[in-house]
Amino acid sequence: MKAMLLLCALGGLMACNARAEVSEAASDHFLIGFSARVEAPPAKVYVALGEVARWWSAEHTWSGTAANLSLKAEAGGCFCERWAAGSAEHGRVVMALKNELLRLDAALGPLQERAVNGVLSFSLQPMDDGATRLDVDYRVNASSGSGLEQIAPAVDNVLAMQIDRLLRYIDTGSADETPAAEAAEAAEPPSRRAARAELIEEWSRQAAAARAAKGNEKPRSGKPAVPPKP
Repeated sequence: MKAMLLLCALGGLMACNARAEVSEAASDHFLIGFSARVEAPPAKVYVALGEVARWWSAEHTWSGTAANLSLKAEAGGCFCERWAAGSAEHGRVVMALKNELLRLDAALGPLQERAVNGVLSFSLQPMDDGATRLDVDYRVNASSGSGLEQIAPAVDNVLAMQIDRLLRYIDTGSADETPAAEAAEAAEPPSRRAARAELIEEWSRQAAAARAAKGNEKPRSGKPAVPPKP
């Protein structure tokens, strides 16, 4: 598997924007891979994975609030979101090896209604100097003619955002970007920003429709409001 290795050091070299790589893409499947050196032992990284409410982006939730998320790191454990108007399962743990591996069956966001199968794996390997190599794989499969190669770049961008936030949370205790990181993101190619914005908008439209189905509000045809940050 092709992957990009990012070196993120705790002292001054932490401005590392994750870019996962779409190593395979076809109409019926895609594979996204990412690797990073994390300046923390595997035990700390593993705990952080379970604290998903602290690092997952509120923009990629159905309720608009990351605090509504939870993830129980054990087989059958739910990566779930619960709020007053409803609940959603983002994924379910199919394997948990403490400090080594966390694997979920997960059709994330708009992929949920496409009836796809997705497997999201976080693999942790200790390094000689006490750091951790983190490998993230997201494998998605569907029926032929599903057009997954068209959505793969947008999923790549969104997954990269989540990994960025996870690394910042592990390093600093906060997943929020610094002003310097925000400026670097603003300088990324317009195509990347547009792809990510399109997926966020689709997620928001689906969330509005889900709320409308429960009688809370009517779905809006215009551009949805940006969900509040946690």
